[in-house]
Amino acid sequence: MNKKTIEALDTILKRVEKIDEDLLKDNIISDIKLMTELNKERSTLEDKANKYLEYKKVLTELDDAKDVLTNEKDPEMRELAKMQLEEAQTQIEKLEDEIQLLLLPRDPNDDKNVIFEIRGAAGGDEANIFAGDLFRMYTKYAEKNNWKIDILDQYESTAGGFSQISFMVKGDGVYSKMKYESGSHRVQRVPKTESKGRIQTSTATVAVLPEISDVEIDIKPSDLRIDTYRASGAGGQHINTTDSAVRITHIPTGIVSSSQDGRSQHDNKDKAMTMLRARIYESLLEKQQSEAASLRKNAVGTGARSEKIRTYNYAQNRVTDHRVNVSLNKLDQFMEGNIDEIIVELINEAQKQLIADQIENAS
Repeated sequence: MNKKTIEALDTILKRVEKIDEDLLKDNIISDIKLMTELNKERSTLEDKANKYLEYKKVLTELDDAKDVLTNEKDPEMRELAKMQLEEAQTQIEKLEDEIQLLLLPRDPNDDKNVIFEIRGAAGGDEANIFAGDLFRMYTKYAEKNNWKIDILDQYESTAGGFSQISFMVKGDGVYSKMKYESGSHRVQRVPKTESKGRIQTSTATVAVLPEISDVEIDIKPSDLRIDTYRASGAGGQHINTTDSAVRITHIPTGIVSSSQDGRSQHDNKDKAMTMLRARIYESLLEKQQSEAASLRKNAVGTGARSEKIRTYNYAQNRVTDHRVNVSLNKLDQFMEGNIDEIIVELINEAQKQLIADQIENAS
């Protein structure tokens, strides 16, 4: 490992040792808030510190083996030292890789719930039907992970599927897995609406936004225009009963969100505000990214809705992710929510890119 990495690890180890000392002090034991903060900080550093201690232990074993090979005359002792040297070298390489991963900058949004927005794009009715297929796929995946789905807004298509559907996925580490799903998804198949059996290419766009609290995005009430109206069309659960649907416009940015699937006007307002905060956050993030290089602009794409990320070929039962150039001939299983294989590839590729960036910055 390079000098900068060693210095960073030494700093982490010293900090953990200092926290352990502080946690034994009476004035800190009596301060519950400070105790909680210190324990929380320690938990974020513990894995790195322990892995570094393990690394230092193996380095000592490596030096001891080298010392034996240099000074020992006994053939058996030298052979044993040679085996220990090879084992230590293998361990060191493994530990260095593990430490690099632990030191990667963590996305502060990784533990957050997410808001999905799926829209039928190019392809008319078939694009809307495909948007519905994607929604079902993500629902199945959420079930496998024990995540909860809450529909925020939906506009069903007369031919099936959705022209647009927005929903929240709640659970542990949702954003860390789902953030790479943003982009344009392309389907190649014979549509249900095609009488001559011709394969058609259609697209649906997916946006994955972290749930943003009102503390993270300060929205002034005076900057909002709130309209209520009667839910109408497919998807409204309370059609023609009360003016329960809500549309909120953020006047400074022109960003709009709406909800009509809640149980009441109050419920719809909460859902619309949740979406509005996420969309404003997305807008701010895109502005920052256009002004400077961003971690999101890496080997797994920009996250833009227009970026083609994946093709679903039904005739060949194949799904291809273009960012990592991975194809799986089990589209039928993929559409049942078995998408981890590609998600793992995307996470690994993102980690490789971050490590490469760190090495470049350190050199």
